Amino acid sequence: MQSALDRRQSILEAISDRRFETLENLAAEFGVSKATIRRDIEILGCSAPIYTVRGNGGGIRAMDGWYVGRRYLTNTQETALRDILPVLSPEQQKEIQSILLSFAKPADYRKWP
Repeated sequence: MQSALDRRQSILEAISDRRFETLENLAAEFGVSKATIRRDIEILGCSAPIYTVRGNGGGIRAMDGWYVGRRYLTNTQETALRDILPVLSPEQQKEIQSILLSFAKPADYRKWP
């Protein structure tokens, strides 16, 4: 039996990989109750951009553009790169834009608590 911390990490990885999952499937996969999965999701949602969708077809979703293990620029790093863009050559601007596209947090994730 894995610890709650290990289970939560595995749940986060599953949601990141699958992008959507139901409480029922997660409870069955991890051998715990739906109530335990609900508590885990509530805890994980405080630090990761996952959210629940209620009703028919509902479940747990990962925010578009977010993945576990992906490295993102800090807000300060992103701001610094955006601030220097106007003074760079077109070739350098293209490279910085590429870095921003690859490593900037998704727009909705920047607002995440």
